[in-house]
Amino acid sequence: MVGVFVLFMSYIGFMVSKALHTSVDLISPDYYQQELAYQQRMESVVRTAALPAAVAITHEAAVSQLYLQLPPSFAGKRLEGQIHFFRPSDLKLDFTLPLQPSSDLAQRLSTQKMARGFWRIRMDFTADGQAYFAEKDLTI
Repeated sequence: MVGVFVLFMSYIGFMVSKALHTSVDLISPDYYQQELAYQQRMESVVRTAALPAAVAITHEAAVSQLYLQLPPSFAGKRLEGQIHFFRPSDLKLDFTLPLQPSSDLAQRLSTQKMARGFWRIRMDFTADGQAYFAEKDLTI
């Protein structure tokens, strides 16, 4: 009976130790401030969904590239924005790049140095002062 009790207490001690050493990362350090901007984000999502053509985010595995294509309705507009790469399993791998589409409204990015696995790609951008937002989950 004492052996069962010792085994049980050892198991509880192990589980407490494991729980204390498990990293719990928020999506971003300013998560709560970002929640305040939720309504603006929803307006951007609705505006993006109303576009005549969708914002395309595709992974071309054969050439290790990510291909971003903005709709033709953005031609001639001033575009500014960022592309955020989130790795939910490891906050340290997250990074951000500027949105710099070519004249055909496309942007290619290499995925060779990115860790293999699940990524969430988010594009925050403005076109002539109007905010837009696109998001895609990909496995690289």
